[in-house]
Amino acid sequence: MACFGLYCGKTLLFKNSSTEIYGECGACPRGQRTNEQKYCQPCTDPPELYDWLYLGFMAMLPLVSHWLCIEWNAKNSNSRGVLFQQVSALLECSMAAVVTLLVSDPVGSLVIHSCRVLMLSDWYTMLYNPSPDYITTVHCTQEAVYPRYTIVFVYYAFCLVLLLLLRPLLVKKIQWHLYVSNQLESMYAALYFFPGLTVLQAVAGGLLYYAFPYIVLVASLANLAVYLVLAKVESYSDLIKKDRLLVLFSQWFLHAYGLMALSRGQELEQDMLLLTLVPVPTLFYFFTTKFTKPSRIIIEGTKEH
Repeated sequence: MACFGLYCGKTLLFKNSSTEIYGECGACPRGQRTNEQKYCQPCTDPPELYDWLYLGFMAMLPLVSHWLCIEWNAKNSNSRGVLFQQVSALLECSMAAVVTLLVSDPVGSLVIHSCRVLMLSDWYTMLYNPSPDYITTVHCTQEAVYPRYTIVFVYYAFCLVLLLLLRPLLVKKIQWHLYVSNQLESMYAALYFFPGLTVLQAVAGGLLYYAFPYIVLVASLANLAVYLVLAKVESYSDLIKKDRLLVLFSQWFLHAYGLMALSRGQELEQDMLLLTLVPVPTLFYFFTTKFTKPSRIIIEGTKEH
C-alpha cells in the first residue's frame, strides 16, 4: 500500500542479499527523507554552493548582531577595548562554526551530508501530515532539508556557550590592562538577540532560504549609501582613509556574496560577469553626488532638529 502525504515513507527494517523488509508508513528517521517510491533513503548528497552560502548567511547574523551591539555600547569607551571585543565575537562565531561542522554527520569532518531542497514545503513538513480518513492524522513531521534546519540551532547554541566562556575572560583583561569601564553590556545584549534569531530560524527558516540573496543585496546597498552620506564622502579622494576603505570593501564583499547566491553558482562565466557589477552602486553614487549633495542633506536635517 502506498504511503499518503508528501513526506510519509517506509523505513528499512531489515536487508540482506535477497530480502528487504520495510516498516509502516510514517516519519523518516533523522538524516533520511522519502524518495519517489515513498521509501526512506539516507541523505548523502553534499550541499550545493547555494546551501553553503545560506548557512554562511545564518552564521553571519550573530556576528553582525554582536558587532552592532558592541558599537552601540562603545560610547566613551577605549577603541582598543572595542576592537578586542569585536575580535572576540569573530573568534567565538568562527569556533562555533567549526565545532558545529565537526559534530555534524559525518562526525569529525568539515564536510556534511544533506538532503536536497526541492520546494518550500520541505521546510515545514509539520503542515503536511495527512489524514487519510479525515479522522486519524498520520504524523510524518521530519527534517526533509537535513541538516539545514537543525544545524543552525546547534551553531547558535555553541555561539552562546563560547560567548559565556570566552567573553568574560577577555572583558576582565580589558578592564585591568586598558583601565576601561564595564564592557559587559554587549554580552547582555546577546542574551536577548540569540532567542530572537532562534525564533526567526524556527518560523522563517524556509523563507530566508529563498530570500537571503535579496536581503543581503538590499541591506548592503542601503548600508553603503547611508554610510557614504553620513561620512560626507562626495569624491573619490574622500575614500582614501583606512577605516572608510575597510567599510567599502566589506560592503563590496556583501554585494558579491548576494550576487553569487542569486546566480546559485551554476555557471562560472555568468558568475564572473555578475561580479563585475559589484562596484556599480559606488560609482553610481559618485556620479550623482553633484545632484544630491549629501552634505546639504545632513545640514538641513540637523537644522530641523
